[in-house]
Amino acid sequence: MSIDLSRVPSPAKLNLFLHITGRRDNGYHELQTIFQLIDLYDWLSFESLQDEQIYLAGLEEVEIEHNLIYRATQLLKPHATQYCGLKISIEKHIPMGAGLGGGSSNAATTLLVLNQLWQCGLTIEQLAELGLQLGADVPVFVHGRAAWAEGVGEQLTFIDLAQKKYIVLKPDCFISTQLLFSQKTLTRDTKPSKFCAYQLNSSLFGNNFEAIARSLYPKVDEAMQYLDQFGVARLTGTGACVFVEVSDQMSIEDILKHAPCTAYVVNSLEQSPLVNFDIAK
Repeated sequence: MSIDLSRVPSPAKLNLFLHITGRRDNGYHELQTIFQLIDLYDWLSFESLQDEQIYLAGLEEVEIEHNLIYRATQLLKPHATQYCGLKISIEKHIPMGAGLGGGSSNAATTLLVLNQLWQCGLTIEQLAELGLQLGADVPVFVHGRAAWAEGVGEQLTFIDLAQKKYIVLKPDCFISTQLLFSQKTLTRDTKPSKFCAYQLNSSLFGNNFEAIARSLYPKVDEAMQYLDQFGVARLTGTGACVFVEVSDQMSIEDILKHAPCTAYVVNSLEQSPLVNFDIAK
């Protein structure tokens, strides 16, 4: 598949569940989750420049040194055999700080595109390993497939999931991941499980951050109470977004119309549009 560099997709994800199964000596938490990519996209454009600078447009509220797109360029730069300067522009649709992985996805898209544009010659596995330095969610976006994840989220087993549709709500609040992890009431010893157990009874798999997020952020609680009328609402990541699987009995239009905050209807992706892509000549 050919990708036009003036409009490159960067998909979001949902965590269909999220269990914390332990804590490492270095303070990092062991977890189990399922990453499901969805068709909610940011769009990136890459314009080659004569000078050797990297310029970013469209995300001015994030300092460039902390911007994952910029940091991805710096990680890949030493591997470039055909380096050029770039103007990278982003058209943002994935809400920030929402548990949908927008920043990680943007970083992964940048790694994938520049690996070709700069002729770095790295494998997908090598790109995923680099991406892990930027965040635990980056490797799954590099691979571009649904995955059962363990470790800190980097140990991926790729899985096939049935095509689903979801309603996603974005409460009007910004959740501090650090605050949630610091809570003494956070369950950190959920018994490890297997994908086959999830397939047998997914309703037993929840999100260990859910109760804390609901108690600390009333708008998250409001959104979950609203969606719980129609199905089993879930928090994605550490939030703030919550989602519910769409069933045949639901009136999607009515649910969206009366939602207490921004609402999206999304479809699961069998794979990212960037799997096995080539830059359009």
